[in-house]
Amino acid sequence: MPKMKTHSGAKKRFKLTGSGKLKRQQANRRHYLEHKPTTLTRRLAADKIVFPGDAKVIKRMLGI
Repeated sequence: MPKMKTHSGAKKRFKLTGSGKLKRQQANRRHYLEHKPTTLTRRLAADKIVFPGDAKVIKRMLGI
């Protein structure tokens, strides 16, 4: 049986933490930043933990 390939899009978007959880970045921080309040852009800068239901699918994409 052939090896399972890592999903190229997933490996760019998700990182595994030391405890085995998945980190992701938040949306809406790429462009048009002059229209958004700085409080919003600071809040969106923080990474979030992926929900467990989604993490199961993402881990399969990453081959974990």
